[in-house]
Amino acid sequence: MDGAPPRAWLLMAAGSNRGHGGNAGYDDQIDAYYSWDSNVPNHTKLSVGDPIALWDKERLLGVSVIEEIETASGLKPLNRCPDCGTTRISVRKRAEPRYRCMKCRHEFAAPDVDVVDVTEYRARYDAAWTSLDGLLDERELRSLAVHAGDINAMRPLDWAAFSAALSTRHADRAVDRVAARADISWQPTHVEFTQGFSHALVRVRRGQRQFREHLLAAQGTVCAFTGGAPARVLEAGHLYSYAQLGTHFQHGGLMLRRDIHRLFDDGLLAVEPARLRIDVAEPLAQFPQYARLHGQPLASALQDPQVDWLDKHWHEHRQGAGAGAAG
Repeated sequence: MDGAPPRAWLLMAAGSNRGHGGNAGYDDQIDAYYSWDSNVPNHTKLSVGDPIALWDKERLLGVSVIEEIETASGLKPLNRCPDCGTTRISVRKRAEPRYRCMKCRHEFAAPDVDVVDVTEYRARYDAAWTSLDGLLDERELRSLAVHAGDINAMRPLDWAAFSAALSTRHADRAVDRVAARADISWQPTHVEFTQGFSHALVRVRRGQRQFREHLLAAQGTVCAFTGGAPARVLEAGHLYSYAQLGTHFQHGGLMLRRDIHRLFDDGLLAVEPARLRIDVAEPLAQFPQYARLHGQPLASALQDPQVDWLDKHWHEHRQGAGAGAAG
């Protein structure tokens, strides 16, 4: 792919264990949101559209893309060493006194408590969340940080090297899902396909957010598979592998409800190109809300390039992977 790799982050998420002797930890839900405050290094550097990988000090938990960052004013209690005032203190499980200062080595039974004003941050990323529990271990993850020896809870991640590591472990679909939602600018190119058709790339230069606005304007607040839906739950779904092509085609997407988007990406939902009817894969047919979609027409009118992309998707997930449709 052309263009610079995205800025990405390795985030340490261990619930209340993400504190230390100097604070009480943070509220995290690893498959939905991540919290921090203005006392944390790099606290202002994370942005909407940044790819993230979460780990728990021992193994990779999963990957996603930041959708939004909420901020609020708050108060935070900090535990300080009574001797030197630092927050670099550890809590010992068995030894007494319970606390030990990592700076001056002073040992004490109870810290001084200092309540300070902070800005609280919460990043939401559940739309693209993909669990990859244990796919990479601690040693591998530390080696993929941009800065060797970085010990911060939020540290820059070498996205190109990280993506390559996932690909070697057959997690290309997770990389694709992240790349499709990351807010990345790409240079326009021209792509030819062996089937004989080609498309010039639309000059959408500012990433996924602008691609979504383009599709919303063209298609309205309609999920192509299920019909009308609130704009908040609709996403711009690519009809091709964005990770492989690295650009947004003018007619290369459909508005899809969040769950439908994930299922389409995974090939559990597809569109039969000859009849333009929804096809529900057998593993999904056990759920009535999806089974009822089988054989139904799409709720959105299609342009010819969209039909071409759906045909390629069909060949990849049905004819290429073997028939598995419901009904």
